[in-house]
Amino acid sequence: QLQLVESGGGLVQPGGSLRLSCAASGFNLDGYAIGWFRQAPGKAREGVAVIHSRDGRRTFYFDSVKGRFTISRDNAKNTVYLQMNSLKPEDTAVYYCAAQRWNYYSDYTTGDEYDYWGQGTQVTVSS
Repeated sequence: QLQLVESGGGLVQPGGSLRLSCAASGFNLDGYAIGWFRQAPGKAREGVAVIHSRDGRRTFYFDSVKGRFTISRDNAKNTVYLQMNSLKPEDTAVYYCAAQRWNYYSDYTTGDEYDYWGQGTQVTVSS
């Protein structure tokens, strides 16, 4: 059974850092695009970052996190990471990873493009 499990969330002060992990089981992440999305209370889900298949050199960041967050993948560990630096209170949300079998022509920037989702991990940025 395909499963994604996020971890690494928590409470951090503004300006701090966290690293989220998205571990896959039941399938090999190599060959899948992985996206990170987030949803704050009362707000719509929004995209955070995308990493494309295999070597992971093709990535995309939404403007709200560009320059602060880094997405990476370790295919040997079947895990994708989201390094979050310079965190702001507005980054507070439940963070979800999602997976979809990769093809060259899709950009994977919208949630509708993904079939597989994790359960989410809470990130709270507050002093």
